[in-house]
Amino acid sequence: MTAPLSSGSQGYQTLPIEQRQARTAQAMQDHIAEEQAVALVYNCMSHAVMMATPLDLEDFALGFSLTEGVIQSKQEVYECLLRPHALGTELKLEIIPPRFAALQSQRRNLTGRTGCGLCGAESLQQAVRPVRSVTPAALPSDEAIQTAMAQFPTQQVLQALTGSLHGAAWCDRDGRVLLVREDVGRHNALDKLIGALHRQAIKTHEGFVLVSSRASYEMVQKVCQVNIPTLIAISAPTTLAITLAQQAGLNLVGFARAGHYNVYTQQEL
Repeated sequence: MTAPLSSGSQGYQTLPIEQRQARTAQAMQDHIAEEQAVALVYNCMSHAVMMATPLDLEDFALGFSLTEGVIQSKQEVYECLLRPHALGTELKLEIIPPRFAALQSQRRNLTGRTGCGLCGAESLQQAVRPVRSVTPAALPSDEAIQTAMAQFPTQQVLQALTGSLHGAAWCDRDGRVLLVREDVGRHNALDKLIGALHRQAIKTHEGFVLVSSRASYEMVQKVCQVNIPTLIAISAPTTLAITLAQQAGLNLVGFARAGHYNVYTQQEL
């Protein structure tokens, strides 16, 4: 897969603001996270538009394509090009004919878009896709989880600047944070991370993912789709996320904090 051109964005802009405290006002500069429309176009067919931070878009394109089942491996993408527009950015992907034919067939079965998080889903079966089983792995040790929790905040650079971005981190078995991606959207941050893992040929079964958000069912589906055995979230999971994690054999941890966390599902080896 060829990588797209750089978006030229640093993920934030520095803008003038007025800070008010008690009865005083002070002119200041503030770092504000960028957000723009990013359209994913496959073989010249528009498929989805996401609101995202315009950074690491090559990772986002690959990660989204993998976790949404458009492709099964990065080798199925011939080309990925970035096309800036006044209103946002187009990610133009050229995928192998069998995958594009399957995507076309799926779209022909959809009657419309709904404007919610399940755009294009016209039935319960389409809304909640079957989850893939993951290769069994042991729950990370307490020491590994605490190591990851201690390192994670220091590596969320844009979050520290702007206060408005989610993060997704890849951690090895010892809990060392090896890779982080950030975005205004939690799903986007995870897709970017997964895309980066595959572009760098990192084995996704030899570690775990840590996210700065809740663990919804979509987050569970995405990590299971690429055979990641453990998802750890700083906030809570949902009941559907727990159900799908149990079905897939995924280790699911929530409310991860310094010194404590909740284990909702774990694989018995």
